[in-house]
Amino acid sequence: MTNRPKYLNLVQIRMPVTALVSILHRASGALLFLALPWLLWWWQVSLASADAFASLQAMMTHWFARLVMLGLVWSYLHHVCAGIRHLMLDVDVGTELAAARLSSKLVLGISITLTLLIGAALW
Repeated sequence: MTNRPKYLNLVQIRMPVTALVSILHRASGALLFLALPWLLWWWQVSLASADAFASLQAMMTHWFARLVMLGLVWSYLHHVCAGIRHLMLDVDVGTELAAARLSSKLVLGISITLTLLIGAALW
């Protein structure tokens, strides 16, 4: 028998909630970073003239644009909530397993709830 590495199917592995929040924190940060050029461009266009603002506002009424913006809102809210959680962990608050699991569930719950509330208000 050889000591070769085993194939791990990442879809079948059940990750703990703390790992899921950590991975989503990285993914949301990457999404925000990659979206930054478009957000800055949209902001520049909106400030160029009243007509440009009106056309951008009309574009944002499309369902796909609203869905993208809702995704960016979730990304921002999750990244902020998970970042606060990570800062607390850095100062040794909530490092016990039960507290870490609870804070991870709170991050998911708060970010999703706030996203749904903002989405309901803006949609």
